[in-house]
Amino acid sequence: MKKTETKSTVLLAHHLKSLRLPTILAECEKVAARCASDNVDHLAFLLQLCELELINRDQRASERRLKDAKFPNYKTLDTFDFKSQPSLNKVLVTQLMKCEYIDRNENLLLVGNSGTGKTHLATALGIAACAQGKRVRFFRVTEIITQLMEAREDRDLLRLRKQLSKLDLLILDELGYVPASKIGSELLFDVISSAYERQSLIVTTNLPFENWTEVLSSERLTGATLDRLTHRCHILEASGESYRLQDAKRRKRTSRSSTTATTTK
Repeated sequence: MKKTETKSTVLLAHHLKSLRLPTILAECEKVAARCASDNVDHLAFLLQLCELELINRDQRASERRLKDAKFPNYKTLDTFDFKSQPSLNKVLVTQLMKCEYIDRNENLLLVGNSGTGKTHLATALGIAACAQGKRVRFFRVTEIITQLMEAREDRDLLRLRKQLSKLDLLILDELGYVPASKIGSELLFDVISSAYERQSLIVTTNLPFENWTEVLSSERLTGATLDRLTHRCHILEASGESYRLQDAKRRKRTSRSSTTATTTK
């Protein structure tokens, strides 16, 4: 609104800022000129502006959700190599991308060796959830336990619990890599227990269920944790070879081929 700044345009700009309608403010003159040229009536003009505002608002909200989720990397299902992990149920994964399991407060457990794409899938599912308006947060298990213990020491645990309770989907990555202390295990169980039938959880782990006691300090706590996680749950198992190991083998074969070709010359 710089070309023809009349009293009306100045006031309009002020009101649009007050109403927090930045897209209408930025596009108003451009859309007005186009509508005048196309002989579009004032209601259609207003409709076009409102549609632009809503589209832009949805985009900003989606970007905010992605930022708040704190994913370690941006991963989508398009870049996941199912051929390298044939044990994974691709049909189920594709269905889970619709996020209907979140509406039903169901959980997802991704079980498999290191490097089999569990974190990739968990992230892709989380990003899909963000795109559909869900509130998501990604934690490594060691990270959330550390934050819970620090909040407990600072007498700030209630605030952190409230933040977690507002999520639609909580992703807990890499359960099983580092054993938790007794207090840490109890705090983690409290998060899982609080989420039971109220929120959805995605948990990735390299341990079979019978070995979770190695991480969660006691059989009693392990049993209670698994009882809540596996009720109303989808389980995906990745039994293929590590992507990183496959890549290392490919590079080794390529290096040998190059060396052989150079020698024969």
